[in-house]
Amino acid sequence: MLRTFEKAALEAGRAIITVLREGFPVAMKADASPVTVADEEAERIILAHLARDYPEIPVVAEESVAAGKVPDIAGRGFFLVDPLDGTREFVDGRQEF
Repeated sequence: MLRTFEKAALEAGRAIITVLREGFPVAMKADASPVTVADEEAERIILAHLARDYPEIPVVAEESVAAGKVPDIAGRGFFLVDPLDGTREFVDGRQEF
């Protein structure tokens, strides 16, 4: 399991850094928090790894939930994904993300 997490994190991290270097627009979610293509791409990568290796485990993922996709996790273990922790700092160009 740890190997899956490591691969997903490294690939998602590379995608985030690519977006950071290339520039990006910022959108606001319904809760007034920022979201960027880096959040969305990192989540896509992480979800792909988890779905491939652990298809039976549901995933609660920040951007998916914001888009209305909320899995049934009642009484089950699940993965919780925040693809880019510190989006505000990312948007502001600070390194604390």
